[in-house]
Amino acid sequence: MERDDIVFAKTSDQLLDAPKKARDTFRYFWRELYWERRRIVPALDLACVKVAFRQEDPPNQPKEEFMWIADIDFDGISIKGTLISTPGILTNIKNGDFVDIPLEEINDWLFATGRKAYGGFTIQVMRADMSEEDRKSHDEAWGLDFGDYNNVLLAYQQEEHPENLIEHPMCRNMKDSFVDFINQHPNELAYKDERGYTMLHREAIAGNKLIVEILLQMGAAADAKTADGFTAADFAKKLEWQHIIPILT
Repeated sequence: MERDDIVFAKTSDQLLDAPKKARDTFRYFWRELYWERRRIVPALDLACVKVAFRQEDPPNQPKEEFMWIADIDFDGISIKGTLISTPGILTNIKNGDFVDIPLEEINDWLFATGRKAYGGFTIQVMRADMSEEDRKSHDEAWGLDFGDYNNVLLAYQQEEHPENLIEHPMCRNMKDSFVDFINQHPNELAYKDERGYTMLHREAIAGNKLIVEILLQMGAAADAKTADGFTAADFAKKLEWQHIIPILT
């Protein structure tokens, strides 16, 4: 992941729109990564987010470079991760540095499983302008199947199972075991971490409707707030999880 990290000079309506689409759909990236951390056997080949890094040196002459971060964490507000690209022009950041940015500043996201790519909005715009031969070489360099550049995939196997856009298959499969877990550990319903996040907050951020319903039915407080004053409904609205908002409001 080196030269693909630097944004190409081309400008177009599609390229300008791609980062917005990435931000608007980031919830799907985070949901997949959230469930990945519950798997015993990892399923993702990679999961990374593209960010615009800037430097003003000399003053009033800003330089900008688009690079990828991985080891992603997300609290509903900001994205944290580690820079995995090597800067080509910037000197104020280096490979391996920790990054903490607002969701509104991401440029793209990408995850892959079974070598099939999901997301990659800016990449697909770039691939659209390539010849078939160049697209093949590009995909081989990444070691991924990016598929049809006109059809950016958001959720695992969404073409075969469109219901995966609404609910992650692992959420459906773990419903009963999750009920058993709460019955055995009822204190988890009210537990807050050091930042005031409850399990309900985390599940709402990840878009897990079935688990949100179970938590509410078993007594989780819908009006619980984080240390920064956010309820689970606030996060559902911010991330536009439309199937969860009515339950929490």
